[in-house]
Amino acid sequence: MTKQEIVVSIAKKTGIDRQTVLTTVEAFMESIKEALADEQENVYLRGFGSFILKKRATKTARNITKNTTMIIPEHNIPAFKPAKVFIDAVKEA
Repeated sequence: MTKQEIVVSIAKKTGIDRQTVLTTVEAFMESIKEALADEQENVYLRGFGSFILKKRATKTARNITKNTTMIIPEHNIPAFKPAKVFIDAVKEA
């Protein structure tokens, strides 16, 4: 399902025009990105899941074509952890 399909689905269910729904969905996604990008806080949506940051430790990687090694510094990656209710709903479907 794409973002556009989500917008159309929400517009049909709520009766709100598509442009308003699109603006709301984009603002929602931007809020999540800003919260995680600034390392301010995780985003918890009760009954849906959590958008969290995971720390990756510093590691040594190899480029086998050039036979060299390089250090990959510690960094954060975004992750999604679904809520138990969400997992159970998907299992039953």
